[in-house]
Amino acid sequence: MKDVYDAGDGMLLFAFSDRVSAFDVKFADTIPRKGEMLCAFAKFWFEHISGPNHYIRRVSSDTMLVRNLDMIPMECVVRGYLYGSLMERFRRGEAALPPGSDSVLASPLAEPVFDPTTKSEHDVPVDRRGAIDRGLVSGDMFDDLQERSVAIYNTMSETVGKAGFILADLKLEFGTLDGSIRLADSIGPDEYRLWPRESYEPGRTQDAHDKQILRDWLVRNGWAERFERDRAAGRTPRAPPIPAEVSRMMTARYVSSYGTLTGAAP
Repeated sequence: MKDVYDAGDGMLLFAFSDRVSAFDVKFADTIPRKGEMLCAFAKFWFEHISGPNHYIRRVSSDTMLVRNLDMIPMECVVRGYLYGSLMERFRRGEAALPPGSDSVLASPLAEPVFDPTTKSEHDVPVDRRGAIDRGLVSGDMFDDLQERSVAIYNTMSETVGKAGFILADLKLEFGTLDGSIRLADSIGPDEYRLWPRESYEPGRTQDAHDKQILRDWLVRNGWAERFERDRAAGRTPRAPPIPAEVSRMMTARYVSSYGTLTGAAP
């Protein structure tokens, strides 16, 4: 999570925070060093991925300057493995897999799937027709974003693969400046699922080096289901305290994965 400030001259200041959310619920507890690590990851990926983006420079350990873009109202999700909401929708018969894909949890898809969503309080998956009908993008822009997103996913997959990780999926955002599409927002443990290859095993919940650690704890302890019941009853879900062990694990894995990927300290 981050706070955004107008920095003047067509720039924004991103202030990455230690706050965290999961299942669209914001928590009162924070994750130590989370903001610092998200800022470090964003800098690394914006400098590593070819193509235009909005990044200007890192200002401090947890802040960066970016160009102010006209944001495109569609989140560009790319999935390389059958996991998370894709697995849930597949089980309900609401999503199809690429031909040749296995239906086992966490198994690799035959090819990356572009699986965009709306940008709203509760994101809703949309296909090409749905995105056009909702006025999110034109047909040409949808095709352009799909091509860019899959290319970025493949580039990042190759990078994390060399470091011993698997990039299960990825959420990207784009905006326009003077009619040109640019990669925007942030890229890091809040925007992707990262698994260590040495412990990867299809058919089970994977070890996570991202926010999935918190999501898995919430599922195991019935909180995710409770959130859904509250929403169905018209109540605002309330977040539980985050156990110290979960918080420490998230911090440790953010730091270790950054060091492994980049060979540098944040």
